[in-house]
Amino acid sequence: MAGTPALEIKGLEAWYGESHVLHGVDMVVQPGEVVTLLGRNGAGRTSTLRAIMGLTGARKGSIKVYGTETIDMATHRIAHLGLGYCPEERGIFSSLSCEENLLLPPALKTGQAGMSVDEIYAMFPNLAERKNSQGTRLSGGEQQMLAVARILRTGAKLLLLDEISEGLAPVIVQALARMITTLRAKGYTVVMVEQNFRFAAPLADRFYVMEHGRIVERFEAAELQAKMPVLNQLLGV
Repeated sequence: MAGTPALEIKGLEAWYGESHVLHGVDMVVQPGEVVTLLGRNGAGRTSTLRAIMGLTGARKGSIKVYGTETIDMATHRIAHLGLGYCPEERGIFSSLSCEENLLLPPALKTGQAGMSVDEIYAMFPNLAERKNSQGTRLSGGEQQMLAVARILRTGAKLLLLDEISEGLAPVIVQALARMITTLRAKGYTVVMVEQNFRFAAPLADRFYVMEHGRIVERFEAAELQAKMPVLNQLLGV
């Protein structure tokens, strides 16, 4: 695919204190792609998302977001390039209602408007029904929807989603899968960290597999069946 990648990582090294957690990660994500980072717990997948956002300690190498080098940027400046990070812990404020949580983050300075509240409620009708409920009184699935919806309102076009299906009922996981499909159709770019292989497999255009802070496999969706023996060995899927 021609043009500037949405995300291009070369030789990324990252540390938490004295711990060296990423070892020369290379990765390219094109605009409009859904890319999944697979790997066992502790493989470095979440650390990769955090490093992209500047939330680890020291970083070395190159991380370009829409062609802009970010390796020495502060987190808030990286976000304003159009990134939205949804961490595994979701970060819903208990003292705020569902709608107050949704309206909390400011718009990014990307020049592109985010989704309106009406558009978000059309995509997530559960949130419309619970808009006046306290944030932490929402179900786990509703909190996950709110965490993603909050990002969409800011104008972010490159979404970093960490384990959004974890621990949720199958009906909610199916709703999240439909959400990813809809976002791709709208031109969003998505990088997902997922333990749930069955959730990620039909959604992703490409896969990267991590082990011990390194990318050990990369392949297209069309190669998935051929790669299943390797994935069984690496992931136990």
